[in-house]
Amino acid sequence: MSDIIRRDPRAEWIARNRLHPLHATMQPTQSSWMGPNGVIRKNVHGIGFIGPNGIKRIDRTGAQQGAAVKRSASVDVQLPLHQVAAPAFYIAVVPDMVGGRLSSHDRDLLGLAHGLAGQDGAVLAVVFGEHKESAFETAGVDRLLVLDGGEFSGYSPEQRVQGLRAVDNQFGPRHWLLPDSRTGGGELGRRFAASIGERPATRVWQVKDEQATGRAGAGREDLMRPVSRLILAAAECAEPVSETRHEALPMELSTALVRSLPRIEDMGAVAVDPALIPMAEAEFIFSGGNGVKDWDLFHRTAAALGATKGASRVAVDDGFMSRDRQVGASGTWVTARVYVAVGISGAIQHLQGIGACDKVVAINLDPTCDMIKRADLSVIGESAAILGALIDAVQAYRNGAKRDAA
Repeated sequence: MSDIIRRDPRAEWIARNRLHPLHATMQPTQSSWMGPNGVIRKNVHGIGFIGPNGIKRIDRTGAQQGAAVKRSASVDVQLPLHQVAAPAFYIAVVPDMVGGRLSSHDRDLLGLAHGLAGQDGAVLAVVFGEHKESAFETAGVDRLLVLDGGEFSGYSPEQRVQGLRAVDNQFGPRHWLLPDSRTGGGELGRRFAASIGERPATRVWQVKDEQATGRAGAGREDLMRPVSRLILAAAECAEPVSETRHEALPMELSTALVRSLPRIEDMGAVAVDPALIPMAEAEFIFSGGNGVKDWDLFHRTAAALGATKGASRVAVDDGFMSRDRQVGASGTWVTARVYVAVGISGAIQHLQGIGACDKVVAINLDPTCDMIKRADLSVIGESAAILGALIDAVQAYRNGAKRDAA
């Protein structure tokens, strides 16, 4: 694993973008170049330069040991810090935080909020309950308010609306931004809008020149209206923040929340057969390719994990999976939170189909294949041995949980 060269797409993008403030730091130092008269010129200040007297320049910084400067795409980039000491106003964002982490939709929303805040405003993120996110700073959060408590766990729209009203009374944000999604933001935004008497702009995909453009007519038309105080934005409504770091200073409510008896009781999640979930809506996909030799073991592993099964085009053409399970540009484009690719080399059509997935896990024998380069986590080895060990680990975890509950 240590010998695998991993690409950093963001660092490569900075190296290509001449307008980026960190572009110069990503350029390799030239040791020699051809001048206008055809004479080869050398950088006398470069480390390792040997002068006419045969003396070699010594690097006393410890960064190099007599070698030329070598830069890789995985260099650690320190982003400039964006600070708002005394915000003139707030732009409040309520991310979905599915699984306790920021989704791509949430990051797009924070990018939109950053554009509305400008230089004088601050982006205030309101998060309910415990979370696992550690990248609020790079996502564009200037102030972070965590409303923690058992009443906000599970499906609790009434309690969350009360929490948002308390935030509204204390901070008075200029705009409220929520994701217009099926994972909670769409319903919570509409409930909150009715509670404060605001007419929200829904399915917004662009905010420009004080005009909000949203989808209408079953997605076939665009509706433009002045920017309202409450915006329910669609995915890809703006570019996520990628060029600055933010403080993400913790904030607290000055008054305690008013507790009330909820009229809605959360009875827990309903068990659903993963095979019945459409590929485009599945959050956890376990996909197999040409490298899978034991398909019975593959199906047992997917059942043990409770994942929706997918396949590459080669596996579908060979008859191991049905055509509706094909993932890729020639099959189904998926937006899963976790996508596990077993024995899939990573053809361009397949990589296009999983481009919107948050986390990709690759199991493959070839450490140089494109899927390994795309993956966030890679396991190099025989798929049968890895899947067998995975089933044992899942069963051991569940047996341990049962013993703890007993």
